[in-house]
Amino acid sequence: MSKKNIQTLKGFRDFYPEDKAFQSWFYQNAKFVSELFGFQEYDGPILEPLELYAAKSGEELVQKQAFTFEDKGGRTVALRPEMTPTLAKMIAAKSGELKLPVRWFNYGSRFRYEQPQKGRGREFFQWDIDIVGSKSLLADAEVIAVAASFYKKIGFTPDEVIIKINDRELLNETFKKIGIPNSNINKMTKLIDKKDKIGNVEYEKGLKELGLNKSQTKKLQEFLKDKKGYLESQRLVGIFSMLEKYDLSKFVEYDPQIVRGLDYYTSTVFECWDTKGKLRALWGGGRYDNLVENVGSKKKIPGVGFAMGDMVLYELLKEIKKLPVSRKSPARALITVFSEKELSSSINTLNLLRNANIPAEIYLKSKDSLQKQLKYADKKGVSYAVIIGPEEIIK
Repeated sequence: MSKKNIQTLKGFRDFYPEDKAFQSWFYQNAKFVSELFGFQEYDGPILEPLELYAAKSGEELVQKQAFTFEDKGGRTVALRPEMTPTLAKMIAAKSGELKLPVRWFNYGSRFRYEQPQKGRGREFFQWDIDIVGSKSLLADAEVIAVAASFYKKIGFTPDEVIIKINDRELLNETFKKIGIPNSNINKMTKLIDKKDKIGNVEYEKGLKELGLNKSQTKKLQEFLKDKKGYLESQRLVGIFSMLEKYDLSKFVEYDPQIVRGLDYYTSTVFECWDTKGKLRALWGGGRYDNLVENVGSKKKIPGVGFAMGDMVLYELLKEIKKLPVSRKSPARALITVFSEKELSSSINTLNLLRNANIPAEIYLKSKDSLQKQLKYADKKGVSYAVIIGPEEIIK
């Protein structure tokens, strides 16, 4: 039988211990900050009916990026590309039992069939934070504050990351003032969302295709450059005021070009960027006041949240030289084995440490020299070596 060199699928990753250590670091910090703000952890299935995402997340995500297939029951299903629709489904299913608002968080794998590139893969891990059941501006501020507090905890500064905030309602009102018909508002939003990705030539071509004349284009450009435009939105004025009280105002700014491409966002939207602009958006989120109702709730239940992925966070940490340094081995001590005669004493010492909840491992080859065992401990990053030789046993 011939041997086959089987490769990992494109856009997927093997997680060696040092790679998994980063995932654990991200999860532990996300969990700490989530619980600090009173959020409970939840989870849902990796596989969902495609209809959960259809018309909820946007045509591009469903038709171009979702991993879909027909199961043995003839249903079209999808590997979850995001968590918010699952969250909305779960809230809708028990809306009469849950004490609203809920504060929930999740950390888990997501799947999108897109071109793998720096900071982006086809399977990735994502941290979701959501408050569901409140229209309060304070809910928006709390969610944004979670992200800013996470950055503070892992050592980021406002000189390195900035959370950009906008209001879709303000954007839609501006579109109407410019004279853009309601039928084109959704298309205009998506065009602005893709502006940096497609470049100025394609962007201007898109404006013409949507029927904007020179006067309308000028007014739109003036709005998208106006850094004081948020003063026209009571929502944004309120949120910025609250974040100032949180002492987090240096981490946030108004940006009229932040619109978010997903269809379910209704008002507040936000994204985080590295200040040097070397990477794509680090994460995004916003308010979705209709989604829970759209997936089955008998009443309208508003929500707001964000999702932060692991891959682009890793790239930023590497870029600014702040990647966490993890100990190679979880063992604090290596128990050496002097010879077969001393093996029982070595195991007894091993048991003493483990019974005291001190992580320890025992060297597996009693015939190897002590020098070789100590080199092994050093290479694996074990802090201490416990030498059990004849003299130590006598003492």
